Amino acid sequence: MNMLSFLGETPTLALRLAQEKCGEDAIVISTKKISNANDFEKNMYEVVVAIEDDNKNSNLTYTKQTITKATPPNKPMQANVYDFREEILKMQKALEQVKQSIWQPKSQLYDLTIPHEFIDMYTLFEKNEFDQEMTYTIMKKTIRQLPISLKSNPQKINDFFKLVLRRIIPIKFEVPLRKHQRKIIMMVGPTGVGKTTTISKLAARYAYKLGQNYKVGIVTLDSFRVGAIEQLQAYTNIMRLPLEIVKKPEDLPEALLRLKDCNYIFIDTAGSSQYDVDKIELINEYQKKVDELPIEKILVLPANVKHSDLIEIYANYSRLNVDYLTFTKLDETKSFGNLISFAHKTKKSITYFSIGQNVPDDLIVSDSSFLIDCFMNNKCIRK
Repeated sequence: MNMLSFLGETPTLALRLAQEKCGEDAIVISTKKISNANDFEKNMYEVVVAIEDDNKNSNLTYTKQTITKATPPNKPMQANVYDFREEILKMQKALEQVKQSIWQPKSQLYDLTIPHEFIDMYTLFEKNEFDQEMTYTIMKKTIRQLPISLKSNPQKINDFFKLVLRRIIPIKFEVPLRKHQRKIIMMVGPTGVGKTTTISKLAARYAYKLGQNYKVGIVTLDSFRVGAIEQLQAYTNIMRLPLEIVKKPEDLPEALLRLKDCNYIFIDTAGSSQYDVDKIELINEYQKKVDELPIEKILVLPANVKHSDLIEIYANYSRLNVDYLTFTKLDETKSFGNLISFAHKTKKSITYFSIGQNVPDDLIVSDSSFLIDCFMNNKCIRK
């Protein structure tokens, strides 16, 4: 990049001269007043512009020129071309040194020194509240496996971390039933996580959105929460789906028998605190009445809680022999490391993500790329 200087009695005259000589592509770097410039009695104004080396005018010889109302004779102007490439490189090197000096105090993770090339990625892991032990494992693996030639390329580093994350996220891919198959799915989890809304989304998906005309039925065991039954009745009425209300464990077998023609049966359970063991055990009582039927149990968890909270919820609900996970409230958080590290530690595959309250639209079928995009952008990425 070349720097050219132009003088004029006013800033406008100096700028006009710069535009005439260099064209519209020139970038104005500075405009300043110069006292007694080039021995003129009047004050002058200097405009400095920059042009690329490959500019169409780059093969011309420029002079430092002046435009005035009356230019004194015999005042030749000397060429004044600046090449700041070396200075720019020095500045970039200095900035890199400053960046490393700031990074140095926080670069130690247990016995691992995080290289400065991973600063941005390591910061992203921290923002996402990623489990520190898993961060250590991933960083160590990346340092060992990423070729040296790629460590200076931020995009390659980014892509490699995405690949590592994709490998550690357990995903259960959606496989729709064949026409005469049947599946019973029970949703369990704490109060307020969105089990009822998620069931409504899934019911609408299987009944209307897959093009298979699946028969779908819903059973609710939630007679504790005010409005729970009314909420499901409103959804099932709109979708014209059968709803069975079961208030005692011994009534569940008959309810399922009445829905025997359904391909999919979703069972909504009463939410409770993860510390309310009695209510969790009550769900087990319902299960025992239909032991002969295979029931897929999905633990519904909110994305907007800490990793330690997820672990505590799982510890108490695991007595129900949970098969899979569904995460809700992804639109209510900016941290997604807790979901990735939790699913990896429990070895439970993720089935669906709920990203809002709209039925049936705000539902994402399990996809590691979707979760990684949320992780990388620190926000829920709607498809």
